[in-house]
This record gives sequence, structure tokens and C-alpha cells, in this order.
Amino acid sequence: MTSIVAGGVDCDLHPAVPHLTSLLPYLNDYWRDQVTTRGMVDLVSQSYPPNSPISARPDWRPTQGKPGSRLQDLQAQALDPFQAAFGICNPLYGVQMVFSEDMAVAFCRALNDWLVREWLDKDTRLRGSIVIPVQNVEKSVAEIERCAQDKRFVQVLMLVMGDLPLGKRHYWPIYAAAELLGLPIGIHAGSNYHNPPSSIGWGSYHIEDYVAQAQAFQTQLTSLIVEGVFARHPNLKMVMLESGFTWLPPFLWRLHKFWRGIRMETPWVDRAPLEIVRSNIRFSLQPVDAPEDPAVLHRLFDHMQSDELLLFSTDYPHWQFDGDDALPKGLSSDLVRKIMIDNPFATYGRLRQEAAREITP
Repeated sequence: MTSIVAGGVDCDLHPAVPHLTSLLPYLNDYWRDQVTTRGMVDLVSQSYPPNSPISARPDWRPTQGKPGSRLQDLQAQALDPFQAAFGICNPLYGVQMVFSEDMAVAFCRALNDWLVREWLDKDTRLRGSIVIPVQNVEKSVAEIERCAQDKRFVQVLMLVMGDLPLGKRHYWPIYAAAELLGLPIGIHAGSNYHNPPSSIGWGSYHIEDYVAQAQAFQTQLTSLIVEGVFARHPNLKMVMLESGFTWLPPFLWRLHKFWRGIRMETPWVDRAPLEIVRSNIRFSLQPVDAPEDPAVLHRLFDHMQSDELLLFSTDYPHWQFDGDDALPKGLSSDLVRKIMIDNPFATYGRLRQEAAREITP
């Protein structure tokens, strides 16, 4: 077991909305009436079926209610054991799945306000990600600007699977707003299920969806680089959350090979893909989809050619590891500090500024 370093940042925590009615206090009269009149029960995404084993560790699954729906559980099972100074909440609730732009706007706004009142206000270690209604870019920008007034929001949250490749210029106003406010874009595993989660159509089983997430991250990373997002927004950071990372070296090798061969098509990509990843992309630690042999993992890190890409995460309450083994075996103390403290603070400007204020006499 690799020892943790106290005072780190857990970059991927998932507080769960107990029920759609939990958002009613944060909706206006019209939408409260719509939820009640329509008999809307809940918004459950197929990305994390409630009873699927990987959706919650057995010892993190409560006897009643959804895993991760109680603050005291998150504190006792994630924040306290891993001695985190900060934990970033990424609520995965199906507000992105609805087709109505107006409903998506109302639900996202309510979800963000619920996160503030029920979580951020109740533990000073918690920070939030701004969930946006990507169906409407104008409203997404407005929600970013609204929530960003609360300095406890440190990131904008999007899903890896949606209606368009994320590099498309359609989304660039979102990236401009985030860059201006110094907020990274967190791209999390999951889908709005408006399209098949696989490039060849709809599968039959959850495992097909789950495995396809890594392919989606690769496709989106290609889109973001090739479409020129980071040429237009050089200071924008993007964090791939629950993406895995062992696929990165062979993916970058392939992308670099073809970029060299046909880069006349995209002259704005004036740096090698690896350089862009080093400067603008980060990856959450969990899931560590690699063999337990430390030698294999060290070889992988060598191929990544950087010790600044990984950010500590437990992915609470999802089942990625047992006990306190959130860190892979055999990591040096210097690398552990980079993953748990240095890299997250370098990525999240608001956390870095807050830490700097705390140590300034």
C-alpha cells in the first residue's frame, strides 16, 4: 500500500441527489408545478445504474437511499480517511438527459443551488463543479457566470458523451467563459443518451457502455486538439474525470503519427499533440486500469513523459478500489505529493489562490 499525503485534493467526489423532489425547493413555481403535475419521479442515468456493483463499493453502500446521498457518509468514508484538504463535488444527476432546453436550464440551476446549500455550506473542505445545460450554449455561459460568483465553484462540468464532438466551435463560448474566469473544464464519464454510447450503435449490456467510455475520451481528446480549442484558448485546462489514463501513451503515439502525416489540413495545430496534453489536459487518478505490478505502472509513467498529468481522486462512492488503496503500489513519495497536492493546486486556480491566502502572513 502506498501512503497518502495529508492535505491533498480529492478531485472526483459524487454527492447524490436523493430524489427529484430534493430539487423542488430550488426550482421556481412554474417548474415545481411541472414536476408535480407531470408526476416526474427521478432522473436516473444508465451510466451508473443504482444497483450495479461498480456504482458503489459494498462498504460504501447505505442500507437505505442512494450511495453518496448523505454528507456524513462522504465525510467518514472519503474526506477523513484520505485526509483531504479539499474535495471537489461532481454531481452526476441526469439533468443533461432531458431534451427540453428550458427544463435543462431549470434543473441545472436547481442542482447547482442544491449543491451549495446541502453540501458546500455544510463542510468547508468541499468545492463544487458547475453543471451546465449544454443543450443551450448561451444559457450555459450564463450559468457559469452566475455560479462563478461563488468562489467555492472551481470547475465547469460536462459529460464525455453528448450531441456533438466537444471540439466543435458550437461549444467555444463555454470554453471562453471558463478560461476568462480561470475555471478548468471537467469532462466526466457519462452520456446524455441522445445518441448511442458506442460508435457502432446500441449495446445490450452495461459493460459495453462502461468500456466504451475510454474510447469516447480518446475521440473527444482528438476533437479538442484537432479542432483547435487550445490554439484559441491556450490558458484553458481540461480535466478528464473517471477516464482512465493507461490508454494515453498508445493513443498519443497514434495521434502524433497521423498529425505529422496530414497536418496541412489543420495548420492551427502548431504543436505536437503530446505538448498540448502536457500543457492543457489532466486526468483523475481513478480508475487505475492497469496491472498491480509497480514495474508496469512505472513503465507507463515513463511513456507518459510527465509527472504533472494525474490528479488524486477516490471517485467516491464508485467501486474502483478496496480499503484505503486509492493510490497504486510502489509510487515514490515525491510522485504521491505531485498527484495529491502539487498537480491539483496547479490545475485549479481558485484552490491555489485560496491556499496562497491561507499561508500569507
